[in-house]
Amino acid sequence: VARRFNHIYGREPDFEAKAEQAKKKMGKKNAKMFDKLRRAYQEQGDLEALEVARALLGSQQNITLGDQERLFGYLEGGGRVILVEPQPLLTKASKMPGLDGQKMSKSYGNTIALRSKPAELENTLKRMPTDPARVRRTDPGDPAKCPVWQFHEVYSDDDVKAWVQQGCRSAGIGCLDCKEPVI
Repeated sequence: VARRFNHIYGREPDFEAKAEQAKKKMGKKNAKMFDKLRRAYQEQGDLEALEVARALLGSQQNITLGDQERLFGYLEGGGRVILVEPQPLLTKASKMPGLDGQKMSKSYGNTIALRSKPAELENTLKRMPTDPARVRRTDPGDPAKCPVWQFHEVYSDDDVKAWVQQGCRSAGIGCLDCKEPVI
């Protein structure tokens, strides 16, 4: 949406002429370098050239903000940037784990309903499978192989994570103890 909006409303009828005039304000050496970087980006898709050209434009003190925006648009092959194109915001846990450690999905039957009652949620998490190597309470485990650990990575602070790591590997805590902070 932002790209289309900028293409329609960011291009003035004499956009190229105004961009060329703004480029001349940069000086001959910088204008020549800008042209070279623009060509490298538009013809070969060189992202490094795009970053260098953006830095070059950002360092120019003798062009106005409007000319700078116009040159940014000219560099990328569009018009002036009116709406900024959104970028994805991915966290470490971009997919929430399900009850079995796979990605949470209704088709897998491993979902945790958002509107479930607290008692129902607690019961569901207590029945959640853990590290298959921990058959008995005294067996040491590996948090990396446990689906509950993925919830700790999302919801627990560093102290709790360290406690779980140490307790699971040394069999100092049981699986229900490990699940308690998440519940």
